[in-house]
Amino acid sequence: MSDRLPGIRPRQNILLRLDGFARYSFPAAATVLLLLLGAAPLGLPGQAQLLVATSLACVFFWSLFRPSSMAPPQVFLIGLLVDLLGFAPIGVNVLSLLSTHGVAMLWRRFLTRQGFFLVWLAFVVVAMGAALMQWLMTCVLVLALLPPWPVLFQAALAGGLYPLLAVLLTRAHQSLGQADGT
Repeated sequence: MSDRLPGIRPRQNILLRLDGFARYSFPAAATVLLLLLGAAPLGLPGQAQLLVATSLACVFFWSLFRPSSMAPPQVFLIGLLVDLLGFAPIGVNVLSLLSTHGVAMLWRRFLTRQGFFLVWLAFVVVAMGAALMQWLMTCVLVLALLPPWPVLFQAALAGGLYPLLAVLLTRAHQSLGQADGT
């Protein structure tokens, strides 16, 4: 309503535009940065599953709390990056991350008013569904029945990693909001 009232509004200079762009692109850029750090040759067991778990947690979190900054085209590109970095068949993580984004957007109004435990429980359910979907798609693409253990490990890793990432992402979200005035 205040947009319709006449008054003096500050001009959008280049610094304000850059600041707005940086705030808008932070969730996707931070997710990509975490993925690139996770793809470093560290020699960790289950490093590919760690990439998927990180991307699932980030997409779920930002889709809930900053949905305008985690739009489907960005989720698509993040999924493609995960496929390329994790040597998965192209499209498997794209589809699972887009599904995760869709579920988060569907449950957004309910989950954003709940406490952390319920959000975490919802994420665990989504992570299990995404892992199952990735396993099924991979089995179909390679025309073989693959062992389910890596899928179970990936779902457990995502569920266990979410609280740590949620703390970091919540602090980033709050600092974006404080500077935003929202």
